[in-house]
Amino acid sequence: MAVLLISNPTKDTGLAVTRQAAAVLAGLGVSVLMPQSFAGEAGFAGVRFLPEEEAYREANQVVTIGGDGTLLRSGLSCMANGKPVLGVNLGRMGFLATCEVGELTAKLTRLAAGDFTLTSRGLLHAGIPAHGWQADAINDVVVFGQTRLHPMDYKVYCDGAFVGSYRSDGMILATPTGSTAYSFSAGGPILDACAEVMVLTPVCAHNLQVAPLVFAAGRQLEIIADAENRDASFACADSSNQCDLLPGESLQITGGRQRLQLITFDDAEQFHAIENKLMRR
Repeated sequence: MAVLLISNPTKDTGLAVTRQAAAVLAGLGVSVLMPQSFAGEAGFAGVRFLPEEEAYREANQVVTIGGDGTLLRSGLSCMANGKPVLGVNLGRMGFLATCEVGELTAKLTRLAAGDFTLTSRGLLHAGIPAHGWQADAINDVVVFGQTRLHPMDYKVYCDGAFVGSYRSDGMILATPTGSTAYSFSAGGPILDACAEVMVLTPVCAHNLQVAPLVFAAGRQLEIIADAENRDASFACADSSNQCDLLPGESLQITGGRQRLQLITFDDAEQFHAIENKLMRR
């Protein structure tokens, strides 16, 4: 059994938690892998350092150490290589990275013993045909105007049928996984992470009657930036992969073909996170 550790040094100061995880796994007889970029770090006796792509291929499971953002950045590589992932939370929320530092030894012990389950999470696939841009998102795809001087106008279609016109600062298309992130902050609903749906949430809409809309994951949505918009917009997948969306151009979004496999130890982890990290704040 081989486990790949993907660490965020900004979150894991001095790589202390990463060293702890490596020591626990090695003590359990697990082969520990890390990306080659960490090979110069001290305190990782017995760890094998490989080029990142090779490490993903060789690993049986991936453990990210940082926060939800660290898991998001690693998630697409996990999916491309068919590897499940466990996130260790060093961030503020931890809806994806559900293993807290105090649980590290217990959960890694269960991981090494195969005492875990896999939860499948749906994605979004986005494309802007005018630019040949495509991206997959675990959390959300966001459309925003490039300035905040005035709102932008957007039209939304579902499977070719007109849904509505929106004047807003932007639009968020979120997966159930991402429903507790930016969409929630903008007034969107919290969705069961296992639901096969996606939610459209306007950002600062200039209309009192506008509400978020939930669509089946099998639908194809199209967001068109109004040709009369004075400025360009941009589309962004999971806060990283970005493309311009010029007036008159369209963004197309469907449910993604791939799925992210999260390592879990409790069927109610999402609901525990909602209760402990949202309701009690």
